[in-house]
Amino acid sequence: MKNYPVASRRAWIIRHAMTLGTVAIIVVYAAFIQWVWGWQGIVSLWNGAGWTSALIALALLLCTYVLRTWRIYDYFPKETGGHFGTLLRLVQVHNLLNVMLPFRTGEASFPLLMKREFGLPLARGTSALFVMRLFDLHALLAAAGTGFALETGKAWTWGLWLLFLILPAAAFAIRKPVFRLAAKFLPSRAEKLVEEVEAGLPFDAWAFARAWGATLINWFTKIAVLAWVLGLLGDLPIAAGFGGALGGELSSVLPVHAPAGVGTYPAGITAGALAFGADAGREALEELGRAAVNTHLLVIVSSLVGTALSLFAARPKKTG
Repeated sequence: MKNYPVASRRAWIIRHAMTLGTVAIIVVYAAFIQWVWGWQGIVSLWNGAGWTSALIALALLLCTYVLRTWRIYDYFPKETGGHFGTLLRLVQVHNLLNVMLPFRTGEASFPLLMKREFGLPLARGTSALFVMRLFDLHALLAAAGTGFALETGKAWTWGLWLLFLILPAAAFAIRKPVFRLAAKFLPSRAEKLVEEVEAGLPFDAWAFARAWGATLINWFTKIAVLAWVLGLLGDLPIAAGFGGALGGELSSVLPVHAPAGVGTYPAGITAGALAFGADAGREALEELGRAAVNTHLLVIVSSLVGTALSLFAARPKKTG
C-alpha cells in the first residue's frame, strides 16, 4: 500500500526544489555575512552615507524598471497597448525570477509570460528578448566605460568610447546585407537562428532609436547609481566604482549567476573594482567587501519592492 501523505510531500518537494534551494542558499548567505562581517557592520555603512542616499538610490533603481517596461511596451504596441500596468507586473516578475533563479533560467519566463498575458508567439518573444539582451550587454559595457573615460580624461579614451557607443546604430544601418551574407555562408542549421534574430529587431529606424535610447538611459542610470553607492560605502574612485558596478551586473547577465546572485554578484563587484584600480590592501578589500554586499542587497531589495508595487498596477489581462 502506498503512503499517500509521504508521496504527496515528496512530489511537493520536487515541484518546489529550485525555490527551496534558492531560499536555503539565501539563508546560508545571510549566515555567512553575519560570520564574516556581522549584519550590524554591514548595515552601519549606511549610517555614515545617510539613509536618504539609500532611498534615493532605491527610487532611481525602481525608475529603471519603469523605463524597461516602456521599452517592451513600445516594442510590442499592438499586443500591449493600453495594458502598461499588466506589462509592468510581468516585467517585474521576469526580473525577480532572473535575480533569484540560477544560470539565467529566469529568462525563459519572458516569452512564456508574454504569450500567456498578450498572446505573443513564443518564437517572436524569444527572438525579441535575444535582441534586447544584446542591446543590454552593449549599453552595460558602454555605461561602465564612462567611468574609465572620466577617470583618464584623455581624448583617445573618449573617442574609443564614442565609437563603441554608436556600434548598434551602425550595425542596424547595415543589417540587411549582413543578414543576406549570413544566410549565404552560414550552415543551414544556423538559418533559423538568423531568421529569429532578424525578426526580433525593431521594425524601422525610429523604433530602433526609441529602443536603443531607452536601453542606454536605463543602463547608464543603473550603473551610475550602483557606482555612486559603491563610492559612498567603499570610498572608491570613479573608475573603480563603475568597474565594480560593471562586474556585478556582468555576473548576472552572463550564465554564471548563482541563485539570487549569492556570492557571484559581490564577487563580480570586487573583481570589477579591482580591475579598474581599487586598492587591493587588506583593509581596503574588507571595506570593498562590505560595500559590495550592501550594493547587492540594494539590488535585491529593489527587485522585491518593484515586484510588490507592480502587484497594484493592474489586474492581469486574460487572453482568449
